[in-house]
Amino acid sequence: MTAPDSPPDADDKPGILDRLRARMPWFDHVMRAQQRYNDCKGDFYAAGITYFTIFALFPLLMVGFAVGGFVLASRPDLLDNVENRIRATVSGDFGQQLVQLMDSAIDSRASVGIIGLATAAWAGLGWMANLREALSQMWGRYREEPPGFLRTKLSDLASLLSAFVAIVVTVALTALGNTSVMENVLHWFGIQDTSGLSLLLRVISVLVSVLVSWLLFTLVIARLPRESVSFRSGVRAGLIAAVAFEVFKLVASIYLRSVVTGPAGATFGPVLGLMVFAYITARLVLFSTAWAATTPENMGEDPIPAPGPAVIQNRIITRPGLGPLQTTAAVAVGALGALGVSRFRRR
Repeated sequence: MTAPDSPPDADDKPGILDRLRARMPWFDHVMRAQQRYNDCKGDFYAAGITYFTIFALFPLLMVGFAVGGFVLASRPDLLDNVENRIRATVSGDFGQQLVQLMDSAIDSRASVGIIGLATAAWAGLGWMANLREALSQMWGRYREEPPGFLRTKLSDLASLLSAFVAIVVTVALTALGNTSVMENVLHWFGIQDTSGLSLLLRVISVLVSVLVSWLLFTLVIARLPRESVSFRSGVRAGLIAAVAFEVFKLVASIYLRSVVTGPAGATFGPVLGLMVFAYITARLVLFSTAWAATTPENMGEDPIPAPGPAVIQNRIITRPGLGPLQTTAAVAVGALGALGVSRFRRR
């Protein structure tokens, strides 16, 4: 008679996450992507991308001031108009000091522009290098032999210029798809605004923004890594990033409207909001890249390296012999033993 089976141990039962992963494949994919993101230090790279993003804004502002100085210097009538507006808005000595400060900035527009361009190029190369390295880590593409320093910097510069052009085109298309711009175009054609038309314009604006963001994120995810990756997986990951980015923009706009109402929020809110916006966007792009890298077609088995050649080593053990004192003692003991045996036989 056999004994009844013992009840299964509670520790052997799968946890709730394991059961959900076995039941829902999409949830298992999300957990794989999160594991890849954590293993590849996604938060660390997102913080680095945020730092270089904020750091690159200051030289870009310098370039913007230099461009504005060149425009005002070539348009004396526009410069006089701006100075008159400053004097009308800010009266007294402070307004005159602002005018003198603006004139000195216009006089030094060339040096400010050169310094701004050089600093922007340096910060931009750091931003691009960090971004490309982070994307390569998320994809799991590692270079055993990295190229030379000059070749790497030239590649990063080409990628930086391409990304800058893509961002400018994206911003332009997004501005054209803005609801206010569409309403102005309809008013220019003489079409009256109605409630149904306003709702339709909002929907079209959101769709245009999603499509443009989808294109930009797809190029970033699939073309910026240092090694070639699957463009098809990048397209799907770009769509996820674009939809999540639109939701994040909606929540961020509502939050900023409620924060910047006070004096402290008006002072520090834009800077903190920009930092949070850059950090969340970087995390979103890196997580979408990890999601693309953990799809079944990209999750190949890791190659098992062949064992090294067998090395046979002979081990020779040398045992030392008896020394002179030990040999003498052994002979003496043997002689005494033989003498004792012979006497025993005689008796």
